[in-house]
Amino acid sequence: MLEVRPAAWYKGEWRTRFDLTAFLLSAFVISLSGVLAPGPMTAATLAAGTRNRHAGALIALGHAVVEFPLMLAILAGAGKILESPDVKIAVGAAGGAVLLLMGVQLLIGSSKAADIPDASTHRNPFTTGIILTAANPYFILWWATIGLALTTRAVEFGIVAFALFTVVHWLCDLVFLEAISVASFKGSELLGRRSQQIVLAVCGVALLVFGCMFVYDAATDFLGRSTMPQ
Repeated sequence: MLEVRPAAWYKGEWRTRFDLTAFLLSAFVISLSGVLAPGPMTAATLAAGTRNRHAGALIALGHAVVEFPLMLAILAGAGKILESPDVKIAVGAAGGAVLLLMGVQLLIGSSKAADIPDASTHRNPFTTGIILTAANPYFILWWATIGLALTTRAVEFGIVAFALFTVVHWLCDLVFLEAISVASFKGSELLGRRSQQIVLAVCGVALLVFGCMFVYDAATDFLGRSTMPQ
């Protein structure tokens, strides 16, 4: 015999599905807004794209290597640790130094002949994704605040909803970064090696700017804390 369930059960089930769909849509929009914001990873993807059509996908994979464990750590209660000013200062200072180094390497590479191999432009995009993700204090801060709220909400729907949220969020990174690298690669093919050197130079300057911003913010926060009355 068919099991007859009360109408209230169906209403509750459809309400849950509607709420989950609405949540995933909101997570998509919020994630996309974060991805579209210009940052070090955008600049690095443009630079890597001049050499590798699919550098964006590799960078997105490297990004996921840091991001997925971080999401699990947040579930385990690490959100409070990530909100610590000391963590922000340490990541900002170290991340700024890494960006300054990468920026200098790109500028050196852009000044050379385009057919001369250079470590800065041939760095594995997968490794670049890992480094730039781990070295970005604003990425950590995003997950300690906005990301924490989204993750908590996803878990309320269950483990499947959390997995869907993880996939939706990462796909935003993958599609955007891959689009950037493909466009950069095609532009370099169309405009030639000179355009490739220009892209590398612009991206190098961008990384230097972001590196200076990270170091400045870390120094400001550190000095601000040191001058606070005990």
